[in-house]
Amino acid sequence: MNAQEPRATPAERAARGKAARGRVRRSAHAAFEPRADRADPVEILQRQSADREPELVPIRYGRMLESPFSFYRGAAAVMAADLGTQPRTGIEAQLCGDAHLLNFGLFASPERHLVFDLNDFDETLPGPWEWDVKRLAAGMAVVGRENGFPAGRREAVVRGTVRSYREAMRGFAGMRNLDVWYAHSDAERLRTLFADRLDKQGRRRMSRALETARARDHLQAFEKLTAVVDGARRIAPDPPLVVPLGDLLADAPRAELEERLRLLVENYGHSLAPDRRHLLSQFRMADAARKVVGVGSVGTRCWIVLMLGRDDDDPLLLQAKEAGPSVLAPYVSASPYRNEGQRVVCGQRLMQAVSDIFLGWERATGLDGRRRDFFVRQLRDWKGSARPETMSPGRLLVYGELCGVTLARAHARSGDRIAIAAYLGGGDVFDRAMAEFAETYADRNALDFEALADAVGRGRVTARRA
Repeated sequence: MNAQEPRATPAERAARGKAARGRVRRSAHAAFEPRADRADPVEILQRQSADREPELVPIRYGRMLESPFSFYRGAAAVMAADLGTQPRTGIEAQLCGDAHLLNFGLFASPERHLVFDLNDFDETLPGPWEWDVKRLAAGMAVVGRENGFPAGRREAVVRGTVRSYREAMRGFAGMRNLDVWYAHSDAERLRTLFADRLDKQGRRRMSRALETARARDHLQAFEKLTAVVDGARRIAPDPPLVVPLGDLLADAPRAELEERLRLLVENYGHSLAPDRRHLLSQFRMADAARKVVGVGSVGTRCWIVLMLGRDDDDPLLLQAKEAGPSVLAPYVSASPYRNEGQRVVCGQRLMQAVSDIFLGWERATGLDGRRRDFFVRQLRDWKGSARPETMSPGRLLVYGELCGVTLARAHARSGDRIAIAAYLGGGDVFDRAMAEFAETYADRNALDFEALADAVGRGRVTARRA
């Protein structure tokens, strides 16, 4: 990654950022013209699905067809292919790789504070910082269309989101390294920052969202996802979304898979710090189930593992999720990590202000004999997600500004914040360019959504709602 040169002065780093305008003018980011040989978006999705659980892939397509924004959520690989053909500033940071607005949210820090941050890193890799900004901006435009906002209000939302990123990056450029590293957004700071930006209903909704996030903890997940069966605590079935091992496989292969999952959890502990490894060792595996998650991830191998500690009322729910190559991989430098789970975990730790104490990785062998990479984390440790479909233009603008600040902080931790800030400058040239790009790409996304619907209608792919 092209982070700051250790011996470069701030002036030299700023000069590097301004020089990047010679490679890509800020106003040039407005343009998006698909290449004549642009790959078929349905083919991209099919290639991505080739190594997934075949019976779950139709659920992925079904979820993507719920709306253009649902399609956008599942089509990170399509946008990565598009961005890979665009001119680059040459300044890199650790990328989320899928920085749409629903991949930001509330969760608990190890100190038990509620914080707002990026929360999905399946696609993380070092790359051009502007790709994450474009992913965020275009997603805002897609949501604005679904909510029926007129063009002017959508433009205001996107420009406000990007302005927030730009101004925050300029602020981080003037901060000391440790101050950037310690910066984060906790719940009470959010309440203070946006209290005067929201109407009474908006403030009430924010308070309710914070309270809901605190209630969605591991104990709530434990009560929701498990039940006592024949005197023992087990994961409750909810097919096809949650399927316990006992319902998934016959006795012999089930016992073999259970043992392999037990080894996965035991061995992944070696990727944790010694104190957290010690804490993990105080729990035993009681049950496991396959779980369908998200939109773009549907079909990847994902397991939830019920761990019990002192007794049956001392639970820990872990999620072991398959990590394949990032959708960015064909268009950027190779990952420095040989394990894709490690790629995810290290990218997450670099971009997030605070991370789950049980976040780690392991490589495991499946029943088919194939070795696959996984990352492991708590299934739920306080959690709050936005509901963009309920947002007015004003509330979506406030939320976009929060996402912009958060993304800037993540990039400032990993890339050359001074060079990026100098490239962006103090004016709104980049903001206006991003607003134009977002609308153009929302048009493209709508066409790709229709292409998938047409492919389903013609029987080229199968979709299933679940």
